[in-house]
Amino acid sequence: MSSSSVDVLFAISDTGGGHRSAAVAIAAALDIASDQRLSWRIEDILRLTDFPGVRNAPNLYDQLSTRWLRLYDMTFQLTNGMRRVDVLSRLVFMTARRNITRLLLETRPKVVVVTHPLVHRFVCAARRIHRLPCRVVTVVTDLVSLHASWTYPGVDLAMVPTDEAYRLMQRRGMRPSKLERTGFPVHPKFADYTGDRASARADLGLDAGRSTILLTAGGVGSGRLGDLVRAMERAYPGRQLLVVTGKNRALRDELTAAGRPATSHIYGFVQNMETLMAASDIVVTKAGPGTLMEALVMRKPVIVTEAVGMQEQGNIDFVLNYELGMFCPTAERIVAAVSDLEDPQRYAATVERLASSVPRDGSAEIARLVIGQMSLLRDAGPAQALRRRPRLRLGGLRRMFRRR
Repeated sequence: MSSSSVDVLFAISDTGGGHRSAAVAIAAALDIASDQRLSWRIEDILRLTDFPGVRNAPNLYDQLSTRWLRLYDMTFQLTNGMRRVDVLSRLVFMTARRNITRLLLETRPKVVVVTHPLVHRFVCAARRIHRLPCRVVTVVTDLVSLHASWTYPGVDLAMVPTDEAYRLMQRRGMRPSKLERTGFPVHPKFADYTGDRASARADLGLDAGRSTILLTAGGVGSGRLGDLVRAMERAYPGRQLLVVTGKNRALRDELTAAGRPATSHIYGFVQNMETLMAASDIVVTKAGPGTLMEALVMRKPVIVTEAVGMQEQGNIDFVLNYELGMFCPTAERIVAAVSDLEDPQRYAATVERLASSVPRDGSAEIARLVIGQMSLLRDAGPAQALRRRPRLRLGGLRRMFRRR
């Protein structure tokens, strides 16, 4: 590990791509807000725990979210309670303390931004034991179905993307003074994209006059995307299809080897999703919050295909409750939904609802609040910051995780 200090430490875990993507989005917004004067670093905290199972969480997540989804949902339910999370966190912290403390002492961050629900308890515990003068904030990356682990009153501030998340966190014990509804941390390049549909299609070498549908299944290219592509090609031979297979090379090879119509364009893992979305009329995606919110921020009606895990179920409810698109779990229903959404009157009404329901500046607002936390730290001064965090001994693990 580098020993250089940073202004902001992003504490994440790579269980899925969304937690790192949120950190990258906020970091980009911080760069813009500070004219790149702030330093930051991203660290996978669960890998540092040295606790069996937890340190391998990123690899386990890929298996659980695809092959063992029932076990994943069962684990979600069994651990979905504040007391249960506190007990498990104390147990893991006994082995995690040394590495997490070393990271905080080496980086000396002014603010720790947590984008993973299993991390902020560890960071706050290490901060309190060693009387470290830093602020700890949580950025929630689920929309509605929040696991209890997201709620921890020991942080200085929790930022949530929706009104539903705000109310749930408050019911679970977070004081309103520690809650902010900011919108979702979508990378600024989506909100700041200045091109229109025609220019985006020109940049991609597409036919400017054809209706265009973007189909994606997240960074790992999960789900039945191949079957859906073939069904869409049969039903809509005149539409342009932009198919993003993510890191699923086998699926990409399968689709490119089969010989596609000239109107179907197959991409792997992309870095220009904002251009692909700008070129599209409709986005078809699973219920993962990252890609889903990127599409909504770009004011694209969505067709949601599936939820991976119980935490994504609420994302479907969010889309349906605000009438921002449709939920269609089968290829047949997706094909039918495209015609429904393309109705000019319905399409215009959906885009209008998107403008009033989904903030575009979530990352910018989060960056503003993070910079504000630095100001609070400076105003308090090191002596006051240390007095607020009395030194605790190892035997005080129970008090250390006590909810305040």
